[in-house]
Amino acid sequence: MNSTCILVINCGSSSLKYDVYKMPEGTSLCRGTVERIGDKVGSFSQSGIRGMYAEHLGISDMKEAFALMIREITHPNHGGIHDLNEIKAVGHRVVHGGEDYASSVLITSEVLLAIETNIELAPLHNPLNLTGIQEAQAALPELPQIAVFDTAFHQSMPPMAYLYGLPRELYEKHRIRRYGFHGTSHRYVACEALAIMKRARENTNLISCHLGNGASVTAIYHGESVDTSMGFTPLEGLIMGTRSGDVDPSIILWLLEHGYSLQELNAILNKKSGLLGMSGISNDLRDLEAAAERGDQRVIDTLDAYAYRIRKYIGGYMANLVKASALIFTGGIGQYGVRMRERICHRLENIGIMMDYEKNRANGASRGIVSHQYSPVNILVIPANEELQIARDAWDLISDSGTSQ
Repeated sequence: MNSTCILVINCGSSSLKYDVYKMPEGTSLCRGTVERIGDKVGSFSQSGIRGMYAEHLGISDMKEAFALMIREITHPNHGGIHDLNEIKAVGHRVVHGGEDYASSVLITSEVLLAIETNIELAPLHNPLNLTGIQEAQAALPELPQIAVFDTAFHQSMPPMAYLYGLPRELYEKHRIRRYGFHGTSHRYVACEALAIMKRARENTNLISCHLGNGASVTAIYHGESVDTSMGFTPLEGLIMGTRSGDVDPSIILWLLEHGYSLQELNAILNKKSGLLGMSGISNDLRDLEAAAERGDQRVIDTLDAYAYRIRKYIGGYMANLVKASALIFTGGIGQYGVRMRERICHRLENIGIMMDYEKNRANGASRGIVSHQYSPVNILVIPANEELQIARDAWDLISDSGTSQ
């Protein structure tokens, strides 16, 4: 019997990532990556229920990458499905929906125009997302296409959380406000947390920490985002892999006055700061943990600062939520950074977040609860799976619209 599947697409500047999910079970049948598109020699890899396959080959453009993907997902030896008729919809990760969309939507000409209009808010990502949608429409013209926005989950934030202390005209004329990102990930782990704890969203408040090379914390009240650490761009908030996070804005003015160009400042703040810049070694937590074990004081200070900034956000969100049922760790560092989770939770006992350190180490990177049984606030580790959330959204939309038959 043929499967009913959703194809999930994530387009980069020179890469194409995809997953095929059997729905409504949410089972991944195959996933793959096409990298170095446009280079003389690129790479392709795919893994799934029939094993793994990889090769090096030249892929001239995104159109050719899509053709490769379609051929490989139906490959008789290592594909995930038998034929394209099993795919009922395509879900697309789209970074910025501005204030236009608070949920995932079927893509229409109006939606495409909104994504294009929001390019000024996400100039590096929205054009690539548009390319992915256009290529998918050309390759699979009969299928409904769904946009899942990183910013959508945070559109429930109240003005007190999203407005900056700037002249109101900057918001009204230029749309300068807090938007937040990682929304699909925060929404996914919030739903998973409710399932683990067997709780209803209507009486549950959560704090979700998505910690990876990019990192953010979100306060979730009764299933809705009410505050998040990333702002107008993903630069604000936590110390990240190469991003600075919160800094005094006057530092930027001071550096401009002392001869730094806008391009240099952009590179410093986004690519040369964070764990990399502070440690002088790496943005990879594994490298820094090893250096800290050797007694490198600069690295120890870096890791302490990283954990300290996260604790500050957790404490602030706890104060505004009044009561939280769980603290969630997700993302690469959140899932695999066992020692970092301990650093973060140290000193949170006074606000009812009590880690069981033995349970945390035994749990490792697995999904589970790592708090003491008597902790007022549960501590959960939940692996991120934005792709599955995109597939779920696409499935829900086509099922509601009657196009899944």
